[in-house]
Order: sequence, then structure tokens, then C-alpha cells
Amino acid sequence: MHELIKLPNGVRIVYEKMPYVRSAAIGIFVGVGSRYEPASENGSAHFIEHMLFKSSSKHSAQELAFIMDGIGGQINAYTTRETTCFYARVLDSHLITAIDLLGEMFFDCAFDEEETESERGVIYEEIGMYEDAPDDSCYERLMTGCFKGSLGRPVLGKPKTLANMTGESLKAYKDLHYTAGNIVISLAGNITDEHLKHIEKLFSPMAKTKRSKPRRAEYSSHVSVRRKKTEQNQFCLAFPSNHISSDERFTMNLLSTILGGGVSSRLFQNIRERHGLCYSIYSFQSGFSDTGILALATGVSKETEMKTLSLIRDELSHFSEDGVTEEELKRAREQAKSSLVMGLESASSRMLKMGNAILSLGTCLTTDEIIARYDGVTTEDVLTLAQNRLDFKNLSLSALGKTEQAEDYTKALGI
Repeated sequence: MHELIKLPNGVRIVYEKMPYVRSAAIGIFVGVGSRYEPASENGSAHFIEHMLFKSSSKHSAQELAFIMDGIGGQINAYTTRETTCFYARVLDSHLITAIDLLGEMFFDCAFDEEETESERGVIYEEIGMYEDAPDDSCYERLMTGCFKGSLGRPVLGKPKTLANMTGESLKAYKDLHYTAGNIVISLAGNITDEHLKHIEKLFSPMAKTKRSKPRRAEYSSHVSVRRKKTEQNQFCLAFPSNHISSDERFTMNLLSTILGGGVSSRLFQNIRERHGLCYSIYSFQSGFSDTGILALATGVSKETEMKTLSLIRDELSHFSEDGVTEEELKRAREQAKSSLVMGLESASSRMLKMGNAILSLGTCLTTDEIIARYDGVTTEDVLTLAQNRLDFKNLSLSALGKTEQAEDYTKALGI
């Protein structure tokens, strides 16, 4: 069972003691991502994520890396549109060292100008890597079209915005946004009260602040076609969906699983197994604090793309007209439950789950509460949600590869 500590300054500490394991995981979650950036500073949060692994006033970047490897630990970070997270996993005997190391990175990054210039080149290469991944590039174009403003901008930023960033400007951005009200510390594993007091001591001196909120985003349907030399044509389709804290999220998760969440899903069985038109086809959700999308993605040859899109259209229409069977719903429930429960066998998974839940929802449901929510979903719930969400008037499409005109694809989809 998790516990929550709220410091007077707004920092929240969520933890779960697991005395039967010999490891521990800790994460510093910051409720700031690319969505909070003005256009001219797009990519700042991700750039800061990189910089915090560089030198501090006490240690060089190499020394920080040697300290973590010296205790056999794992340390990493990620940035999303709404969150930045820095986390570590170590043996329980080294947790104090990991806490101190993350604290040093978080509070004492030097933002050295020479290191900033070097890391800018690394991020340029990262952007190039994503550009070379057609499915990632296709999804980013979808997001840009569906959401105007900051939510639609890339997490990594753009070369023209990154070029103007300096160590000084990045430090100023961090000081402005990485504040107490935006921070959640999450721990799981063989932790003690001593570890919790150590964290409180580190984060209590921060000034009291409230949680930041981004400007509201609204979904709009959009069709994007980009010609690029690829072996397959990539497609990503999307409908507007629920925000991350909506009560619909449990029904939507099961809907997505039945539609394209595994090898028994409708799309996989029809498009791949029955017709042999693709290697991979799947559905997924992207949820944010005030909006979201239900999307599906696949890659197919130019010769079969129109047939594939037509079959996808028919499957979506059938789904929203006739709903799902009790057997399909039962399979989806078991997938959701097993994914949840098996993930909780890892201290790292528990830490990430709790941190994200407290940051995005303000609360963390227990495993039994989540299972009860899934058990409460009926076939009628799934049908009603499908009829509300799978509306072709709101369908968006991103196509990338040796593409045709946008009108050819909208015709195949019936929009």
C-alpha cells in the first residue's frame, strides 16, 4: 500500500515499502514538458533533461557516471509533452547514494556553456534518428495537425529553436518551471524512514509554489501527407479521446485493446492474419491533462495501401455499429489485469506508476480499485463509447512515404 507525504512547500513524496526485495527505485517527476514551452523555447525541457546528466559544482559528468556504475545502479530520464522524470534503480544498500546523486543533478547542474554546445549536437542527432524512423515521424505530424500550439510541437524541439539556447537560458527556464508545486518524488522497494527523511531534507528548502497548468488544447481533425523515400507507406489515424483523468479511461483502454491491442485484436486478425497486408497494426492512446486521442498505426506497401485503408474503415464502422462480444471484453480485461499485476512485481514499475499517477491525477488507485474499474465495464459501455468516439467526421490521418494525394486517402476512408 502506498503512502503520501505533502511537504509545506508543495513537494509531494509517494512511496511504497517492499521489505521483501533487495532493490529500490526512486524518481523525481516534474510536471513540465514541451507543452509548457513558448514557441521560441520549444525543446527546452528535453534539453534540460540532457544537461542534468552533465557536470555539477562537485563532479564532472564522467565522475557522476562513474559513481552510479560504481554502485551497480541504473540511472535514466525521459521527457514527454507534460512531464520530465529523472530516476534511478539501485540495491537498497546504495539508495542514499542514489538520492544524493539525483539531488546533485537536479539542484546543482552547472549548465556549462561548452557542455551545452556539445549536448546540442547530441540532440540534433536524436532528432535525425527520429526523422529516420517513419512511424515516429508519422505520429509527430499527426500531433502537429491535431493540436495547434504547444501540445502539437515536438518534444525534442526544432534545430532553429535549439540553436538559440544557452546554458544560461536553460538554467533560467529550469529555475522558473522546476518548482516545488510541480514536483513529485516517488520511491518503491526496500526503503526506510531514514530514506524518506533524507529526501525531505533535500527538498524542503525549496520555496512554496502551486502546480502549473498549461493552456487548454483542443483537438481538430486534420489530414497530413508527406512524401518521403521509404520502403513502406506509414499511416496513423486518430479520433479525439478522453483526457488522462477521465472516468472513461478504463472503458477506452479495453476498447483500444479489443480494436488493436494484441494478436487477437480485430485489426490484427483482419488486416494481418486474414488478408496478409501488413506486418504490424495496432491501436494506442495518447492522453493529456485536458484532451487525448485514440490512434491506430500501420505500415503497408504502396500497392495495397488503398485496400488496407478501406478494410480499416469497414472494421471501425463495424465496431461502432455492432459493438463487442462478451468473449472479446473478457480477453481484454484479462490483458489489462495481467499487465497491471505483473508490472507491479518490479519496484521500478511501481515507482513509475505511483509518480505518474500522483503528478497527473493527484491520487493513486490501488490495484484492487483499478481491477474493480475494469470489472465494471460492460459491452454496452464499450459500444456507447465507440459510437461517441469513432465518428468519421472527426477522423485525422497522417500518411508518410511514397504517398498519393490527400484526397485519395480520404476517399478510401470515406471522409
